[in-house]
Amino acid sequence: MSGSIPFYQKHHLHYDRGYRSKETESKLSQYQSSSRYTAGSSTSTTSRSRGLKVSSHSGLEASRLSPVPKRAKPTYLAVDKDNQIIGYVVPIFRGSQEYAAGLSDTEEARVRDTAAYMARRDLFTSGLEMERSELISRREAMRGSAERISLNKRIHEHEEHFKRMNEDSLMHTPEFVIKPRSHTVWEKQCVRLHCTVSGWPDPRVVWYKNNVAIDPLASPGKYKLESRYNVHSLEINRCDFDDTAQYRVSAMNSKGELSAFASVVVKRFKGEIEEGLPEPRRDSTEDGPVSEYGITFKTHIVDKFGVSFGREGETMSLGCTVIIYPALHRYQPEVQWYRDDVLLSASKWYHMHWSGDRATLTLTHLNKEDEGLYTLRVTTKSGYETYSAYVFVRDADAEIEGAPGAPLDVRCLDANKDYIIVTWKQPAVDGGNSILGYFVDRCEVGTNHWIQCNDTPVKFARFPVTGLVEGRSYIFRVRAVNKSGMSHPSRVSEPVAAMDPADRARMRGTSAPWTGQIIVTEEEPAEGVVPGRPLELQVTEATKNYVVLSWKPPAGKGLEGVMYYVEKCVSDTDSWQRVNTEIPVKSPRFALFDLAEGKSYSFRVRCCNSAGVGEPSDPTEATTVGDKLDIPSAPSKVIPTNNTDTSVVVSWEASRDAKELVGYYIEASMVGSNVWEPCNNKPVNGTRFFCHGLITGEKYVFRVRAVNAAGLSQFSPDSEPVEVKAAIGGGIPHASPAPPYGITVLECVRDSMVLGWKQPNFIGGADITGYFVDYREVIDGVPGRWHEANIRAVSERAYRVSDLKENKKYQFQVRAANMAGVGIPSLPSDTFLCEEWTIAVPGPPYDLQLREVRSDSLVLLWKPPVYQGRDPVNGFYIDIKEAEAPEEAWRGVNTKATEKTYIKIKNLKEAETYVFRVRAQNKAGVGKTSDVTEPVPALTKPGTKEIVVDVDDDGIVSLNFECCDVTQDSKFVWSKNYEEMTDSSRLTVETKGNKSKAVFSTLGEEDIGIYSCLVTHTDGASSSYTLSEEELKRLLVISHDHKFPIIPLKSELAVELLEKGRVRFWLQAEKISANGKVDYVFNDNVLSQGEKYKMNFDKNTGVIEMIMECLTPADEGTFTFQLTDGKATNQSSLVLIGDVFKELQKESEFQKKEWHRKQGPHFIEYLGYEVTPECCVVLKCKVGNMKKDTTALWYKDGREIKADNNLGFTEGVLKLEIAQISKKDSGVYEVVLKDDRGKDTSTLNLTDQGFKDLMNEVFSFIANSSTPLKITSTDQGIRLYTFVSYYNDLLQVTWHYKDSAIAFSDRIKSGVVGEQLWLQISEPTEKDMGKYAIEFSDGKGGLRRTVELSGQAFDDAFAEFQRLKAAAIAERNRARVAGGLPDVVTIQEGKALNLTCNISGDPVPEVTWLKNDREITSDDHCILKFESGKFASFTITGVNTSDSGKYSILVKNKYGTESADFTVSVFIPDEAGSKKK
Repeated sequence: MSGSIPFYQKHHLHYDRGYRSKETESKLSQYQSSSRYTAGSSTSTTSRSRGLKVSSHSGLEASRLSPVPKRAKPTYLAVDKDNQIIGYVVPIFRGSQEYAAGLSDTEEARVRDTAAYMARRDLFTSGLEMERSELISRREAMRGSAERISLNKRIHEHEEHFKRMNEDSLMHTPEFVIKPRSHTVWEKQCVRLHCTVSGWPDPRVVWYKNNVAIDPLASPGKYKLESRYNVHSLEINRCDFDDTAQYRVSAMNSKGELSAFASVVVKRFKGEIEEGLPEPRRDSTEDGPVSEYGITFKTHIVDKFGVSFGREGETMSLGCTVIIYPALHRYQPEVQWYRDDVLLSASKWYHMHWSGDRATLTLTHLNKEDEGLYTLRVTTKSGYETYSAYVFVRDADAEIEGAPGAPLDVRCLDANKDYIIVTWKQPAVDGGNSILGYFVDRCEVGTNHWIQCNDTPVKFARFPVTGLVEGRSYIFRVRAVNKSGMSHPSRVSEPVAAMDPADRARMRGTSAPWTGQIIVTEEEPAEGVVPGRPLELQVTEATKNYVVLSWKPPAGKGLEGVMYYVEKCVSDTDSWQRVNTEIPVKSPRFALFDLAEGKSYSFRVRCCNSAGVGEPSDPTEATTVGDKLDIPSAPSKVIPTNNTDTSVVVSWEASRDAKELVGYYIEASMVGSNVWEPCNNKPVNGTRFFCHGLITGEKYVFRVRAVNAAGLSQFSPDSEPVEVKAAIGGGIPHASPAPPYGITVLECVRDSMVLGWKQPNFIGGADITGYFVDYREVIDGVPGRWHEANIRAVSERAYRVSDLKENKKYQFQVRAANMAGVGIPSLPSDTFLCEEWTIAVPGPPYDLQLREVRSDSLVLLWKPPVYQGRDPVNGFYIDIKEAEAPEEAWRGVNTKATEKTYIKIKNLKEAETYVFRVRAQNKAGVGKTSDVTEPVPALTKPGTKEIVVDVDDDGIVSLNFECCDVTQDSKFVWSKNYEEMTDSSRLTVETKGNKSKAVFSTLGEEDIGIYSCLVTHTDGASSSYTLSEEELKRLLVISHDHKFPIIPLKSELAVELLEKGRVRFWLQAEKISANGKVDYVFNDNVLSQGEKYKMNFDKNTGVIEMIMECLTPADEGTFTFQLTDGKATNQSSLVLIGDVFKELQKESEFQKKEWHRKQGPHFIEYLGYEVTPECCVVLKCKVGNMKKDTTALWYKDGREIKADNNLGFTEGVLKLEIAQISKKDSGVYEVVLKDDRGKDTSTLNLTDQGFKDLMNEVFSFIANSSTPLKITSTDQGIRLYTFVSYYNDLLQVTWHYKDSAIAFSDRIKSGVVGEQLWLQISEPTEKDMGKYAIEFSDGKGGLRRTVELSGQAFDDAFAEFQRLKAAAIAERNRARVAGGLPDVVTIQEGKALNLTCNISGDPVPEVTWLKNDREITSDDHCILKFESGKFASFTITGVNTSDSGKYSILVKNKYGTESADFTVSVFIPDEAGSKKK
């Protein structure tokens, strides 16, 4: 580790020889020690490496060791393709190692004396001999030094060994063997502090920054701590200003504590790393404490300089008073001055002074180069404050009237030993005549003798100056000339030396910025090798005066001392002519002069060295000599905008297809003066400029022209006049925008990459005019130099960086620009590999934007991916999640891919913060996700307004948007379907103050879409309005109504009848003023007030009426009310002809009669009927104006109905009740009222349809009284039944099965029993299962009662039916004695007794006869017979007294038993006679 010395340590005085000797002694001692030291092999390697280090870097020691005079040493710097130093190269010569390993002094002397050696020395130069001698001397000196060091080391180790044997010496306090060293580094570099600590027990090491312990976990990636083998290090990554501090390392063990200190100073590399206005980095809050001082500084810039105007040759001072609180003694802030964001350094042109409270910049001799935006920046440890103002420099008065202004910005582009290319910028003022050309003057540094370089004026603003003396330095100036005369000379250029670029690079020295990397290469001497062909020869610049070639050195070895010959050849010939015949050039760049204009040439280059001339390179393509750069086209669309009361902001559209554009000149003219004055004398690069120094209240027009090296373009068309006055906000100063961020790769091919990035959070108060992209190659983790990817700003947030190398890694940074300048670059992006994408799915969408953020919704916009994949993109998916939610919380917004590049996301939770991303899909699938948007809370900002649609009095439809947060630079950007509208033929935008109006020219179907308005320079103020087909129709109707206004009517002209049959015509206007007028017209004749017509117009209510006493046949026609109220008109007509008029006339007459009728007794309500819940019909009528002698008579079919209990008269109502109505009650009923005042009659027809309607109402009551349909079982089947409160024979009932009317049969029957209506299903089966309904017909919808005969209901009913059926069968088929037997039989003895009875039963019953309860059998005396299974007979052939008794017949079968009894009484005739006596 200690063998290599960093470049920033070897120059320190404290890094003395004693320290190095001690280290060397330790290392060499270890190298030569015994095998018990295990570090010997690795230490020897370190020693050899250190020897190489000394040989390549320490020239002082080399001269001390070598007795031979020192030869010129080769450089060991590593350079890139642009000859920029990137590190150090330490060569390892194999030959030197070989001599050191195998040859003794004697052998070397013998070899040196051989003839072969002598021949070799003659063949080659003496340089190798000198180098070998020097090497031998070094080796001998090093060998002797190593032996002495080894001896001292052995003695020292021997003493240390005996010390360790003493127990008291084993434990000792920490000791710093190597202390940390102080460092001064550039910003963004890494620094490493290291030390070696000894002690027992092993000490604990802690690092401190300004006495605060360093915690690597608190700042991940910033600090890295390592401890290995008692070597402790602190690595600080990407240093910035806050890392400037005192660092302390503390070592502690049980014996004590010891500290060592080192300082780190971080400086900014002003030449390359950052020339803009950087944003200071903070580790705390905006106003947090500064760690170094513990306080917060507040800086205020007062007494500021304003916009300043000067003239060439004058002196100008710019100053500001700076107040810093708190004021600390001896504290000095950093005060810097910038022009156009470029840091200024003190020179003969700029004097800077800081008095402690005032900063002053003095411009000693104004030139037009000094024009620009000057910025004072005061930096403290708490941050910085800036102030900017513009300085304008006008041309000095011309010595000759009409002469042009002086050129400006003279520079030397390409300096060689025999030519220098001088460039300049054309002046804005041509003196009223076109500039004929320019003269270039040169002056050798140290003299005052100016020599004109060209005899004739050159129009191209670039000229090669020849005839220079190699090695001398020159300065240049340029003068313009027109037909009036010569201008003043320009400011002189910086001095430049006429010498080969390779020699100039060597003269700059060999020091290089430390990259933290040493590149070790192997190189063998290559004398005698002819160099190869130059590579990549190309024409980099071609004009009519000269051609510049560039190429790359050949690959391979032997490049030292290589020079080049350039050859040319006229096209279509094979004759090659060497251009530089005398002296070859050393640098790979060459300019050719004296070429014939208009001819075509090819070029090639050869390499040469001491070994000879190599093969020529491949020739270039044919190049025609002539100016290829065209004058740019004129700018367009010049738009002036108010700024302050003395300035105007002018913007314009850039010149199209302009090449190598230098900038623009703006001129202003007061309206009517026809005198044009320049607004700037130094070209501006943007397309917007603040023109100051104007007269308040005057009107000006502006024009712009572009300039490049070829000349000035034509002027743009004049702008519209603008009056100079302060705009809203009064002219707010602007700043350059903050850095963009979120750099991603959108597409990658073999040699280019498309980048996307996000807009800066702060745009500086002015619109961003474009972006600039830089790139650098990263090799083995080491980034190279930044290169510009685009010279002209790009307006889109995506750009293709071309000319990259395949499979190489690159980093990118982006800067944003506005009218105030180009901002600081973004942080370097991640490292991206340039390799062609071959995936089938699309790349990521980009440029996600959030609009119209509300509490429950927002609009998300994006741009489709640049990389389409295998197939075109056919849709997009949007994902959403809460900002704090984990990654797995992502969810989709849309389930079906949308083809649009915008979507309105609804149903958001108020105050919740969300993030979004978008994915594209094609046929192959869904591609990469876009970058996640910034978190956005779902909140409607206070004061948010929506777009309002308006239709003016002329029917013009417009969209109006108002924003309360507009600034001076705010713009209302209207878009359709979220694409900015550039075609003003259909929509014209008018903006005044904080309101903007988009006016439709002719509203039509092509205007259907979503219209949105975004207000720039606000916190996202935006709104949208959807013009759908329905909305279009509505607006067209409103537009027509406004274009042709009408007086709105609440009601059209109508007619109504009043009392006594009078006729009223009327209408009502919705709104009418006091000036409104009405004309009453009948059949085109205007009516007037009179006996027949009574007119009335109530302007408060808008009611207009006309009353006529009656209608006559002459009044048949059209009535019209014509309304007029200023511009608005309207009319309403009513046509009364034909049947309409007759009906109205008839009704009028009827009403007149009605009035007369009601003067006596009359019917208020005519005769009608109602049905009671008991299904009784009551006929009733309501009468009025009755007296005591008024009679009321009832009639049916012309016959008077006598008064009985069914008639009644209560509370002015006459009633007649009909109970149990039937057909006999149909007829015509009449009631007659009469007295001395007159009579009135009311008739009710209850025949035909009238009676049918009445019965239907009765049927409705019956149906509503029905009970729910129920199920019961009988021995014949299943019965469904319902009960009604009253049954009428006229009631129509329909039974339904499964919504179909039932066709009755012997098996299915219906009937009525009392108030029960039933349906009998005999012998039911499963086919009878289903839904049954009974429907009552009432002439209307009817009423239906239903029951479900299925499932358990059917099973239960069927089981009950089976039971009842079995019981009925048993009852029907059981044994019975049908009759034929008397109760008592009295018979005379000796007579024959024969009794017969009917027997029934199935099966045939068994018959048993009993006498006195004892079974008897048939015999000759008593014959018992049972014939045909039906007839049983009992016969006694001759009865006797013994046959008297109780006889019974008993019949029996399986269904039952029955008996019949009779008594037989036998009497003897004598006994019977005696008894009688």
